[in-house]
Formats: sequence, structure tokens, C-alpha cells
Amino acid sequence: MTERKNNEEQSDNKEPYRSGFVAVVGRPNVGKSTLINSLIGTQVAIASSRPETTRKAIRGILTTDNAQLVLVDTPGIHRPRTLLGQRLNDVVDESLSDVDEIAFLLPADQEIGPGDKRILSRLRSEFARKDEKTGKFVWKVPLIAIVTKIDELNRQELMAKLMEINQFADFTDLVPVSALEHDNVAEVKRVLIDNMPEGPQMYPDDQITEEKPEDTIAELVRGAFLEELDDELPHSLAVVVDSIDRPGESDNPETEDGKAHVMVSIYVERDSQKPIIIGHRAEHLVQVKKRLRTAVNRIVGQKSKLDLHVKVAKGWQSDPKQLERLGF
Repeated sequence: MTERKNNEEQSDNKEPYRSGFVAVVGRPNVGKSTLINSLIGTQVAIASSRPETTRKAIRGILTTDNAQLVLVDTPGIHRPRTLLGQRLNDVVDESLSDVDEIAFLLPADQEIGPGDKRILSRLRSEFARKDEKTGKFVWKVPLIAIVTKIDELNRQELMAKLMEINQFADFTDLVPVSALEHDNVAEVKRVLIDNMPEGPQMYPDDQITEEKPEDTIAELVRGAFLEELDDELPHSLAVVVDSIDRPGESDNPETEDGKAHVMVSIYVERDSQKPIIIGHRAEHLVQVKKRLRTAVNRIVGQKSKLDLHVKVAKGWQSDPKQLERLGF
């Protein structure tokens, strides 16, 4: 009888399993990708100092003993200047359409600006209602303020910033973090899990992204060029993995050495941009291949060879047909 009672107490004390989708939102260059990569523990999204780096809603999957969070890395919400920009905003709409929780990133080292206010207004229109008595917004899903880049401020400045952000909106919770320095990342994880509704595990324990290998490699290649070229890089850069040919599965003679052959096309908008990407004696292509060798091998699941070709797709950012062909 006592043993049965103890077993019942243990099952009562067990934490419920929580799962769902977290939309990670914020204006361009606030550290969305860096935070997601820190939470997952490996790179699933491009992290770069250049704004508007993310172009797809990368889904990183964080699995713990008692929870599974699917982190949706939305492209930074901004006023579109091209058809590509409009498509990126459409990606945000899709990402927000069915989420259980919102992580709103606000940088500690910058003032709350028009971009933040625009995002808040958009979130309120979709996820909140105004209480007639109090005049406050009541959220349908938890809205977590994540204050990024706290390593840029001293303690006094940070406290003032946290108070300012706390008054900006009726947040469910507020967490300061420096994902780059791995400071307080565990607390972000805890808060996101605590605010997630109960639900079943949706993905296997070892799955960390919903992206196809081709999409992951394309994003890594684009990210590597961002790092390699920095300010020289044309913003109008698109990357497509044309094929992954594996030994024994393909008649591609390139696979005869036992390595998988990954064919990648890199598109720019003008002929004059090609030499920038290629570099003197193809040095940029060589550096990107070196940088990604281990990551690509891991994604493909065997030793592989990266074949990079730079091509011109004139004015692709504003051409509907070309955008579709390039995966937007």
C-alpha cells in the first residue's frame, strides 16, 4: 500500500511535457540567429553583423527532458524596398500565423525605435485584445521580452534599459541575455519552456532543424560569404544547391573518389559583382570551401566536395519568376 502511494506521489510530482512553436521576432540585426544557435547549441541559422541576413523562417528544434521548442527565426521585419523585401515580410506573416509563444528581441545597446514600435503594433493586431476597463493589452499567447547584447552595458545602464523595456509593452516576462558571451542563455531557455503550453513531443530527440540538407547548405554558403567579404558583399546574393550526388547513387563521375559531390550556384545581379565573389585567383571560393568542409560533411553524412559556381541573374530581387526559381 505504501509503495503504491509513493509511486502515485512520484507521478504527481513529475513535470508536464511542454511543446510548441516560438516565433523569434525583432528588427534586423538584433541577434535573433545568434540566440537561436546558442539555445540549440550548434549553427542552424546564419548569424552575421549585417542586417536582413535571415531570408527564410529557419526552424531550430530544442529538445530537453521535459520540453520541445520549435524556434522560428523570422527575417527582420522592415519596410520592403524590393519584391524580395515584400516576400521576406510574407515569410514573417506565415511564421506568426500559428505560434504558441513570441520572443520579442530588443537590443540593450540601442534605443527603442520606430521599427520596434511597428513590430509591437503588428503583434498586438494579431495576438492581443485591449481590455476596456484597464486599457491594457491582453495577450492570447505569452510575449517574452529578450533583451540582447547586455555585454555592451554596465550594470547601472542595464537596469535603466530593463525598466524602459518593461514599460514599452505588457510583457509576460523579461530576460536579459548575451548570446555571444553565453551569458544567461540557460535562463532564456527556462523562461521559454515555462511559458509553453503542455503538448507532445513532435520531432525525434536528435533532430535540430526542419530544413532540408540542400537548404541548410545553401544558408551556410551564404553565411560564409557574409563573413568572408563583410562590407564588400553585394546584398543581392542568392545561393541554390543544385544537387547532392552520392557515390553509388549517381552516375556523376565526380563521385568516383568516394565523396559526395555538392553542386552550388551563387547568383548575383550584375556581371561586375562576379569578381567580388570569386576573389583574386578564386581566393574567396577557396576560403569558403575550407570554412564549410566539416559542416557540409556533417550535413551530408559523409566526406563531400563542394563545387561553387558564380552566375548572374540580372535584377532577380525584383523579378517574380527569378525569385520563385531561387526559392523565395
